[in-house]
Amino acid sequence: MIVYKSNKNFFGDIRHLFTSWTLRKVMNGVLLSGVYTAIICIPALQIDAIEIESLDIVVFSFLGFVLGILLVFRTNTAYDRWWEGRKQWGALVNHCRNLAIQLNVVIPSDDRESRNYFARQISNFCFAFKEHLRHGTKIEELIGLSENEVQKYQSLSHVPAHISMEIQQRVQDMYKSDVITGFDSRNIKPHTQALLDILGACERIKKTPIPFSYAVFIKIFILAYAFLLPFSLVDIFGWGTVLINMAVMFAFLGMELMADEIEEPFGLDCNDLPTGTIATNISQNIFEIFGIKSAVSSEKPELYQKIF
Repeated sequence: MIVYKSNKNFFGDIRHLFTSWTLRKVMNGVLLSGVYTAIICIPALQIDAIEIESLDIVVFSFLGFVLGILLVFRTNTAYDRWWEGRKQWGALVNHCRNLAIQLNVVIPSDDRESRNYFARQISNFCFAFKEHLRHGTKIEELIGLSENEVQKYQSLSHVPAHISMEIQQRVQDMYKSDVITGFDSRNIKPHTQALLDILGACERIKKTPIPFSYAVFIKIFILAYAFLLPFSLVDIFGWGTVLINMAVMFAFLGMELMADEIEEPFGLDCNDLPTGTIATNISQNIFEIFGIKSAVSSEKPELYQKIF
């Protein structure tokens, strides 16, 4: 994710925008539309023997209005998905901290083993969670695992759910052993349940993208508009048609590709959520709450993350 301070450096923010993969794809599409428009303009303006039938510009004004409405809806829908993902990860931060505080308060001060266990497993849930939303949990990123745990986790298809179950099981065992009271167990339970509630909400975002037919229809609409627009402008603007068509495509294509990028916000694209950084911060906070030296010594920005 590109992290920046808003309203600090207007032109600097614009310069950093060009580091986005999406904008690079947009510019490639804009240049391609410019080449295509120039090819249309050559016979229309340079070869007198060839006449190209022009189209009514009023029709394209109406079609552009309709396309703009569709793209606004498309962008808003994609941003809603991005923002819901951010809210879910914000809730994960709060629940992990509250869970750690509750456990730290009720666990006897001399029970260092339990404190280490919960600090490690809450952190591992977050690390497993963020990779589960990508291409599957990376066992090597989890901290403090024994050889038996490594083998067990490698055989699982849903590691975060299993870690959540282990946390709840440990709490239940402590209750049965009278280490914590039933009142303490009831206070802890909402936070352990929230881990899987948040995971399920993020899985819903990832596994239910925008309907395919709707997304493809808008792409076809944009291509058809870009293909026909030069025919309505060339008689009026001449060679200026090239620049006008490129400007129109920059707006329409940019909105569509930005929506494509942010509708699934858990990957490694420039505008995706910084889930790796959030998971690392949670881990550091949890170890600090338990009074244990963090197993994650320093924050390491994710691959492709850039901070300006």
